[in-house]
Amino acid sequence: MQTVTEVFLAVDIGASSGRVMAALFDGATVKLEEVHRFTNGAEEIDGTYRWDIHARFDAIKEGLTKAAAQYGDAIVSIGVDTWGVDYGLLDADGNLLGLPFAYRDPRTNGMEEEAFKRVPRETIYDTTGIQFMFFNTLNQLMSEVVTDRAELKQADKLLFTPDLINYWLCGVATNEYTIASTSQLLDVRSRGWATEMLDGLGIPTAPLCDITQPGTVLGAILPAIAEETGLSTDVTVVAVGSHDTASAIAAVPAEGKSHAYLSSGTWSLMGVESDEPVVSEQSYEYGFTNEGGLENTIRLLKNITGLWLVQECRRKWNEGGEELSFSELEKEADASTPFQSFINPDDACFAEPCDMPNVIRTYCENTGQPVPQTKGAIIRTAVESLAFRYKTVFSMLEDLTGGRLDVLHIVGGGTQDRMLNQLAANALGRTVIAGPVEATATGNVVAQLMADSRICSLEEGRSIVRASFETDVYEPVDAEAFAEAYTRFHEITGA
Repeated sequence: MQTVTEVFLAVDIGASSGRVMAALFDGATVKLEEVHRFTNGAEEIDGTYRWDIHARFDAIKEGLTKAAAQYGDAIVSIGVDTWGVDYGLLDADGNLLGLPFAYRDPRTNGMEEEAFKRVPRETIYDTTGIQFMFFNTLNQLMSEVVTDRAELKQADKLLFTPDLINYWLCGVATNEYTIASTSQLLDVRSRGWATEMLDGLGIPTAPLCDITQPGTVLGAILPAIAEETGLSTDVTVVAVGSHDTASAIAAVPAEGKSHAYLSSGTWSLMGVESDEPVVSEQSYEYGFTNEGGLENTIRLLKNITGLWLVQECRRKWNEGGEELSFSELEKEADASTPFQSFINPDDACFAEPCDMPNVIRTYCENTGQPVPQTKGAIIRTAVESLAFRYKTVFSMLEDLTGGRLDVLHIVGGGTQDRMLNQLAANALGRTVIAGPVEATATGNVVAQLMADSRICSLEEGRSIVRASFETDVYEPVDAEAFAEAYTRFHEITGA
């Protein structure tokens, strides 16, 4: 057994994979070790997209078992973060009422329009400060109301994905603030449930639980979990920044205020950290969202379709028998001719699982552009377009904050895409600092350290991040060529 001072376990689950990470804390720095990794993904069941949450929980317990064997009594606590908006419904006995729907399930089609019939669009935005996305929890619940779904009527509790895992680990049912803030169900000013708006929509509020702030100890793991995994019954479960982006932003190694962040993965989420929500005609027009962060901060950000474009291309090619790595695709893209064709990454045609290479080609054909033929050309079209979309959103952020942002911090798995990082620096004309890669797990641990009184503030947590992880710096080049290409991108796509 490895001898360490203290170990904090981060359960970090994204839309395509999950892992249990161990953070070894020596009082000044954090060292991350991967304990267990498992696949994740929505499954098509009876014509719907669902999460097999029971299988994911089994995988989590497998990871906890490995951690217990490796680190023993050094383990202090566990924190769970996942993607946003999705939820499970529980009956009065705590039983899950069916597998949770996945956010890309088409049941939300037309639900925004149904909501606007009941409560005006402007009122929903002014109340919640959340951008309108087809998959928001509000739209998912509208679908359940409109279809008169029996499970919603039977529901005693609504638990978002990390809340549900926490409940199974320690028996405490609560809605953590950062994950709840993704739902479009919270009042952005009071930071409590928007009950008046929800009543107007016909969405029941009784299943909604008390809201818990990140950095709160929920309780000790259940005896049954301790027995099954070998963990000590003294191990606690902590409500961290349960939305993975909230945890990722907690690990941005920034100092001062003159910067923006980009959490780069399946989604790209670009924003700034604010003490108060920004809800205005301009933020409404730009489609910005106000989500919760650690220390009751607001993440003023915008969702951008991210490396989903590349992931779906790779999935399609791999299904055809070509086992291509992301690094191989990046090399092919780097060797392709720049600025040939562009897409709007946020166009609805790219939103759902699809034959992404063909959809990209079709978009280019329909917009009168050269149609990319090779894999490298297709990937280059995707990542160049992403970089230019970053520029648009970055400019919007500067408008909303009223000042120049000097640096873009990129964190998360996308920091490994060196081509995209450099393209972003070139497109923005700003310094890009990339890292840490494991930002979500790191930010998860920062909240646990705060809960255990090992550190006193988020600022102190970020100083630990800076001391623990190296970053890469990208300076902008080819300013004139990128400015000219951006003009063409904007004219063609409107993005």
